[in-house]
Amino acid sequence: MHSAHGVDWSETGVATPTPDSTEHNADGGSVSPEEIARFGALARQWWDPTGPMRPLHAMNPLRIGWIDRHLPLRSRKQPRLRVLDLGCGAGLASEALARAGHDVLGLDASAEGIAAARAHLAANPLPESAGSLTYRVGSAETLVEEGETFDAVVALEIIEHVTNPAAFVAMLAQLSRPGGHVFISTMNRTLRALAFAKIGAEYVMRLLPIGTHEWKKFITPGELAAFGRKAGLRLDDAAGMTPDLLGNHWRESRDLAVNYIAAFSRS
Repeated sequence: MHSAHGVDWSETGVATPTPDSTEHNADGGSVSPEEIARFGALARQWWDPTGPMRPLHAMNPLRIGWIDRHLPLRSRKQPRLRVLDLGCGAGLASEALARAGHDVLGLDASAEGIAAARAHLAANPLPESAGSLTYRVGSAETLVEEGETFDAVVALEIIEHVTNPAAFVAMLAQLSRPGGHVFISTMNRTLRALAFAKIGAEYVMRLLPIGTHEWKKFITPGELAAFGRKAGLRLDDAAGMTPDLLGNHWRESRDLAVNYIAAFSRS
């Protein structure tokens, strides 16, 4: 299976069960209470570039730049795009998306994370050239029930923490308007990802708190593409996100074996 830019997604992971047989909770797609508590406890350290969220700080310019490049060009009729940053944590991606000129809603189930996001925004106001930025404590299910839709829905480093990834992608599709876009970044379930993103990052280099990730919940590109198709999303592009040896700088690559990002559109 190939993306629009020639990445062969059938060869980017180890042999795994089909999406319907993977071990995920079937009761909805939201992040589990345990995961909410885990990341809520890190909220006060979220904006420390040398703290537990250091990898996200290093990765953020790449992923936000990639997303912005794949969004449709703004016009006089639509000078700004309405963007949902789902699972926004303390707002690292939300602020960057707003600074890029989009009107952003940052949504997270952690009240601690949203409080930290609001505090950082208050202390670091956006420039006049930026779009708007608001934060809200809540879940994707609530927005679906309210009938909310967005030009783009962004879910970065969150799908590997949800209870049901297929249901989660279906909600992302529901939250994007017809013709809208969905962006997902995550980690592949390969032995390389186990070695680098789990063992290396948590136990060896101590870049992340131990227990941040569960390797069995990583999502292969083939699975993600299948979730998207089932939800009515078309895969437009995909790219690997590759760090340097120290993890201080990330670059776009064709290697999807560890970290990757995907762009979908809703027909």
